[in-house]
Parts: sequence; structure tokens; C-alpha cells
Amino acid sequence: MGWFIKAGPSAAADPRHCVFSVLKAAGSESVGAGVLLTRDHLLTCAHVVNDALGRRPFDPRHPGDHTVPVALHGLSRTVRAYARIAHWVPARRRDGAPGIPRAEDHEWLGDLAVLRLESEPHRDVPPPLWLPMAIGQSLRAWHSSGLSHTFADVRVKSCDEAVGYVDGDATGMAIGPSYSGCPLWSIGDNAVVGIVAGHVTPPHDPVTGQPLPYSSQHIARRSWGIPWQRIEAELQAAGAAMLFEAPELDPDDPAYELLVDLLDRYMPASGLRIEHARAVAEHCGYGVHDTLSPPTTEEFAALLLTEPRALAALTEVLRRREPAAVPPLLAAGRMSQVPRLLSPREHRKLTRYLDDLLAPLRARLPEVARAALPLAAALPTSEGVKGLLEYLECLTGDSRTDADGLRVPGLLRVVEYLAALAPPSLQAALRLWTMSVVDRLGIPASSLLERRTDAEEWARAARERTAPAWVTARVERAGADRYRLRVWCDEGSGPRQTSLDAQTPRSGAEAAHELLGVLESLYRATPDRSRPVLELLVGRDELNLAVDEWGMAGTDGDPLEPDELPGVLGAEFPVVVTCPELLHRHERFHPDWRHRWRLLDSDALLTFDDPAQGRSEVYGALLADKDAVRVAVDVPPRSRDEIVQTCLLMGVPVVMWDREWADRSHALARLSPVPVRTLPEGTRAYRAMTLGSPHQYAGRPVLAWSDADRSMPRLQLAEPQENG
Repeated sequence: MGWFIKAGPSAAADPRHCVFSVLKAAGSESVGAGVLLTRDHLLTCAHVVNDALGRRPFDPRHPGDHTVPVALHGLSRTVRAYARIAHWVPARRRDGAPGIPRAEDHEWLGDLAVLRLESEPHRDVPPPLWLPMAIGQSLRAWHSSGLSHTFADVRVKSCDEAVGYVDGDATGMAIGPSYSGCPLWSIGDNAVVGIVAGHVTPPHDPVTGQPLPYSSQHIARRSWGIPWQRIEAELQAAGAAMLFEAPELDPDDPAYELLVDLLDRYMPASGLRIEHARAVAEHCGYGVHDTLSPPTTEEFAALLLTEPRALAALTEVLRRREPAAVPPLLAAGRMSQVPRLLSPREHRKLTRYLDDLLAPLRARLPEVARAALPLAAALPTSEGVKGLLEYLECLTGDSRTDADGLRVPGLLRVVEYLAALAPPSLQAALRLWTMSVVDRLGIPASSLLERRTDAEEWARAARERTAPAWVTARVERAGADRYRLRVWCDEGSGPRQTSLDAQTPRSGAEAAHELLGVLESLYRATPDRSRPVLELLVGRDELNLAVDEWGMAGTDGDPLEPDELPGVLGAEFPVVVTCPELLHRHERFHPDWRHRWRLLDSDALLTFDDPAQGRSEVYGALLADKDAVRVAVDVPPRSRDEIVQTCLLMGVPVVMWDREWADRSHALARLSPVPVRTLPEGTRAYRAMTLGSPHQYAGRPVLAWSDADRSMPRLQLAEPQENG
């Protein structure tokens, strides 16, 4: 036994907590289960993942970059997380014939998927022990919901190297649908011996497909699972052996002898070596075999070249106690492929920051990495945040440095670029983190500050380049299907009026033609920016005016010519409404409006879906929740307008509703999860889908948007009858 003891899998106090639920990509329904393989890797059946993604059960194609929603059932709480495919072993026929398993195949091989958590690992539950499956074992399985009462007790009746058949007890739960992927827990061994793969059902009528009347000759409560011995072999063949096998020292690692010499030089006293070794073991999750005698320098060096974060942890310990030892240790580590840049503490902190990223900023990570490292090879953007983080850790620098200084690692440069886009609190945290890492590495602060300046310049240019232009249009009714129109453009320097004729009434089609002309010219002039946003300034009685649907006919109201396109405003460009009359009616709520707008990236949503609620209830709810930045109103029209107007009067910057409400709004259900910053574009996409799939996308969403940072042409609006 060595001096360092790896804290491996252990018996959980409640094995049910090793079970996780695989959820449908849309919704929260569980379709199957799985089991912890490591602290941040999960094992389930490939057909469960296919079910979650809405694919055929035995679809052999790799799911690619799709994320799989999962629910992790901890000791005290259940958390929803997302995972990506780390290893994919699709189901294949046991007889070796080509093609995927057929309906008449009762057994198959493969059918395994290893998922890697995108978020912080599930730390309050250790992964379980794994043992081979054997005949006679008493096993327990749980439904994918993870509920404690869903356990099913079974016994192994037959087992070979590929399939283990289990029969259930006559009482209690039976293994059935949604048990696939669940661990088969050996009660006597307190370990997992396999996972559920299939259920043997009684015969069905060949014509109707319905189950035949029960007969005592029918099979009852028989299922089969994939034994651990096959799982281990399949995962080894798929290149996943490192997930469950202890790493071994490469005898030819060029850093080994150098690290042994350095440890001898800087830790000659046994007491000093014990102190530093115990600290490294604690940081890296190891136990120690002997607290009285030190590890040999060979053992210590072996740990530094098998545990990827051990060397960084050692330099973190030595930075204050023996700073002269840090540079040569890091230099030796760069000769090996094993040591990672970050210590366990630094990695956990950065992972937590990345987990907390709001969706719009998380989606820009690939863009940030490419901007920060323009000379790097193709980045693994398809492997998610964790895959990108692992890749960036292996980059030694950004090829720019002071004459005598160390290069700034590529990962730190990417974090600085990310910080330049982040909100103030996260920006400060990320910058403090990078400063602490460069301090440990001995990199001059001036080198990092140079990268920070680069990042700020890039972020400033990116904001100017990608911020959409705004077209503001004052729409006033001037008779049946006749409207007066006044238009302003704002490319970032404030609104400027573009329409000169604000008195002539226009039809909806004519107004759409004029507005599309302005929007198209802006879009053509700046193709690298987002689509311009059309902001409609309307009165309180025109909030439901269907301007976003204008453009369905020709410019003169005639049907479209065969080669013409509809030019629907709300399908081609984001359309939002603003009601200055309500927004400025009670200026005592302007501080609330500005406060809510400053918190916009929090995405805090408040939903009003009770038709019995009126102005008083909404008034009280908004006063109680001063941090809500968006409201969804999902009630019938008779109470909807009062609720919407109350929200606008009280300074809620973003309000959504459906002007064609019927029961529960499909549009609001689809748009409520959309990040608030991208709601204008998300609403545009939904409106476009209504043209192609009107039965499936039957909603008519309206998005009220009141930007507290944008200036409005209020002087002209004060007297709208006046010509511009």
C-alpha cells in the first residue's frame, strides 16, 4: 500500500441517491434512469438518451453536441443539470448481423452512453462500488423518478458475459417502463452490478397488438440487465477506461527524475515533506496511509505525474512557504503531458463561475475563445463548456509576453475576455481569480494587464458591432385600417427622424412597405449586426394592434404577384411595443423601472395566470417583488389588458402576453424560457413559425419593451399631431 490513498467509490448511505433521472429535452418528464460512474460522469443506456432527444430507440448516430437534461437526487435536494455525451456505444445486434436491433430481438449488445455533467459535479453523493453480476444475487432497482417507494426487488436467475436475467418478487413494484438505465444494486454486496436494459413482456395479439388475457404459462416480472463485466469491456473498447481505472505512472515521463531531484532539494526534512504531502493529498481528495513517516520523493513525484492537479496544488501550498521552489517545479511539470494548469481549488472556483453564467453569455463562450486566441487551432466548441475548459488548460500561452516574463496561459486570456463582457459583479470575481492564478504561477501582473486591455478593446468593438439598430415608429389610428406614421432611426447615437410625411393616412400594407424599406436599408448597411428592432410607440388602446402581421398583401392592398414575397414585419424583424402614455403616467415608479432594468440579466420572471387577479392583486405583487424584470400574462382578454397596463404603469420593463389567448398560451409556454435579452429575436422566430406551421404555432405573442437606457423622441411625441 502506498503513502497516498485514493478516495475511490464507496458505499452510499442510501444507494437510491446514486440514481439520476434522464429527462425529455422539452419538459420535465423522466424517460429513463442512470447511475453515477464518477463524480462528474453518468452512465445510462443509449436508447434512454435517444428517447430523451426524441429519436428512435436504437438510432445509432452519435447525438453530437446535444445536451441531455438530467435530475440529480442528492441527500438533501434534487437539482436539474445538463450533460453531454462523453462516450457513445450504440445498440447492435447480438448475432453480429448488420443493422440495428429489431422488434423481435430480445437481446442486444452495446446500448451504453456516458454523460459528462456540464455543471459542478454532484459532490454530496459518492459514486458507488461496482462488482460483477453473478447468479443468485438479490438486487434492487428504482424508477427513473428516483422516488423512494419505487424500488423493485429482483434476483439474478441467469448471467453470462453479455446479459443477466432477473425475476421480480411476487409483491411490491415490478421493473417496467422508465426503469431502463437504472442501476441494479446488489443488496448483499452494497454495490452496483449492472444496469437495467429491457423487460420481457407477455405475448400480444398478433392482429391487434393488445396483451393477451393472462395465463399462468405467461412470463411474469422478468427483465434483463447489462452486467458490469460487459459494461467494463464495452467502455474500455470505447476509450473510457480512464473513468474507472487508476492512472499509472509513465516510466518514460521526462519530468519524473527532475521532480524527484527538486523534491529532494526543497523538502529534505521528513517533517516538511509530511506537511506538504498531507496538504496536497487533502486538496486532491486523497487519504494518507501514514502520518508519522514521510512519503518517499519517488512516491511524491509519482503522484504529481498521475494526479493531473497535484502539481498545481503543491505550488499553491509552496507559494507562501517556499516561493523559490515554484518556478522550477512548474518548469519541470511543463515537460510532462499530465499536470494541468489549475489547482483543485482554482478549478472548482472557475467551474462555479461558469455554471452561474447567464444563458446569453454562456452561448458566446466559443466566440470569446476565438477572439482571445486567434492563432489557436480549431477549438472543441462542440464539447460544451467543460470540454472547452479542458482543452484551454492544455495551452501553454498566448505567444505574447514581456521580454523576461512568462507567457499568460491561454485559459487566463479567455477568462479575461469573458470578464470584459460579464456584468460588474461577475467581472470583478473573474478578474480576482485570474490575478490569483498568475500570482501563483509567477507571471508578471503587467503581462496580465496587457491582456486585460486587449479584452476591453475587443469587448467595446464587439458591443458596437453586434448591438442592433432600432427603428422607432409612432403609429396612430386615422380611421378603419388607416394609420399615421412617424419614424426615427437609432444606430447607437440617438434617434433621428427619417419620415417627413406624418399626416398622410396609410393602410397597414402601405405602412409595412415603408417600415420594411427603412429596416432593410439598415440591415444591408450593417450586415454584421443583428437584425434591426422595430419599436412601435402606441397608445394604451392600441397595445394589441397587430402591426407585426402587416405585410400580407401587396403595397396597394391587392393580392401578391406570383414572384412577390409577403414581407411580414414581425416575421422578418423583431417587433416590440412601447406605450409612453402608460410609462410616464406615474413617474413615482421610474426609480423602480430603472432598478428593474439594471437587473435585466437576472431574467427574473413573474407570471400572472389567474383570471381572478385584478389591478389590486397585480399592484401588490409588483410592490412585493421589486426585482422582477419580466412579466408573462397568461389570462383571458377580459382581465389581460388590465393586468398588462398595470405592469406598464408600474415600470416593468418587459411584459409578454398573447393577443389570441385560448386556454393556456402556446406562445408564452415556448417563449418564457427564452433569455430576456434575446426575447425580441425569439418572438420574431415564433412569429415566423406561425406562417409555416399555423396549427402548431397558434399563438400571437406581444412583447412590450421599455429600455431605461435608451433615449426616446419624447419632444416630438408630446404633440404627435405636429409635423416633424
